[in-house]
Amino acid sequence: MLVKAAPFFLRKVRRYISYLALYIVSGAIYRILRNLLWKGGRILPEKRYTVSKPTWVPKKDDPKFACGVMSGIDGIKDTTVGNINPHIKDGTMKIKSRRMLTEDDYVRGVTEGNRSILSRAITLIESNSSRHFKLAQRVLQRLLPQTGKALRIGITGVPGAGKSTMIEALGNMLCDEGHRVAILTVDPTSSVTRGSILGDKTRMGTLSRRQEAYIRPSPAGGTLGGVARKSRETMLMCEAAGYDIILIETVGVGQSETTVRSMVDFFMLVVLTGAGDELQGIKKGIMELADAIVVNKADGDNLMRAKVARGQFERMIEFIRPATPGWPTHAYMVSSVKKTGLDELWKVICAFQKMTQDSGVWTKRRESQLLDWMHAMIDEHLHNLFFEDPVIRGRMPGVKHAILSGVISPTQAVGELVGIFDVQRAAARQESIFTK
Repeated sequence: MLVKAAPFFLRKVRRYISYLALYIVSGAIYRILRNLLWKGGRILPEKRYTVSKPTWVPKKDDPKFACGVMSGIDGIKDTTVGNINPHIKDGTMKIKSRRMLTEDDYVRGVTEGNRSILSRAITLIESNSSRHFKLAQRVLQRLLPQTGKALRIGITGVPGAGKSTMIEALGNMLCDEGHRVAILTVDPTSSVTRGSILGDKTRMGTLSRRQEAYIRPSPAGGTLGGVARKSRETMLMCEAAGYDIILIETVGVGQSETTVRSMVDFFMLVVLTGAGDELQGIKKGIMELADAIVVNKADGDNLMRAKVARGQFERMIEFIRPATPGWPTHAYMVSSVKKTGLDELWKVICAFQKMTQDSGVWTKRRESQLLDWMHAMIDEHLHNLFFEDPVIRGRMPGVKHAILSGVISPTQAVGELVGIFDVQRAAARQESIFTK
């Protein structure tokens, strides 16, 4: 039997050996072709990655500290080697652009609560293009009847006071109660690079995943008061989308928050312990605008210091005129980590809303905000009309040189530029951005 079965096993062995040899040869051919294509730059770009270390990295090697900066590739946003499409690099494949939305698409999408279209509508508002401005204003005009019903709350404070953490805790509580909350966070803009991190959303991990909440970070753009230039229009868009509570978090400059005061119903100042004595607190002009002062981080070892700070702010308030007629401003303690004090704070806001609506202050403040909005738009339009005028742009380099050379003073330069600027001619040279 063994003799008869030997040829059968030999054939099986020869077959497996042939399969193995074929596998080895095909793998070798694949590696050869891959190396050839690699060198030709058809799979990977010719420019290889370089890794460097920042200047602040310690010179001595530390196993607990690892940092490196990898150079990017021109024209490729995704710097991961495995995600680079060779067809995109050599231009053989064209990237499909998103379909341009019409005015009806924006209105219908925002009204239905479509978060994607709402985000695109806000991007349209923040655009500096005159064409986008006209479209955004037409969309906003059609959505105006559905706005004005939300409670607008402004939140400000020094950087590090815990505004974002408190907003997340408060937003989750409001969503649990059945509210739809929109959070507009304003991020500081660099005066050097003109860029913004827009990272406040990362501090609201749990709130950002909820369908009842919508978080939109926006750059400040150098606007005084820590509020983006288009924050008013963005707020109206969120109201038209069905959000009944709007939370606006400012940059947190601490002293120049008059802009946000002119666009919200309830203004909240978040403070920290050890912020100075009573006299220093009275000198802060921001306290005259606050409807409530919130001492955050009132937990753990900081609880006693928070109680002391609350007493200090209560004494400060006695010397300051209330920001809202008929409403006494008080200080409250909140712990965003322990979730304490949030219920009391929300009851205070609800009481404020009822009191101002019954007394008529609510309506008067809303009307005043609309007029302030109009004045701000006039200032912006005249500013752009002046500096975008070709006559002014042509004369500006000579005037700047004369100022730096000491020939004329800045006051004389302003008089000369204003004198050669003709509003009517400038308006005729530039198409009005408000026309359809």
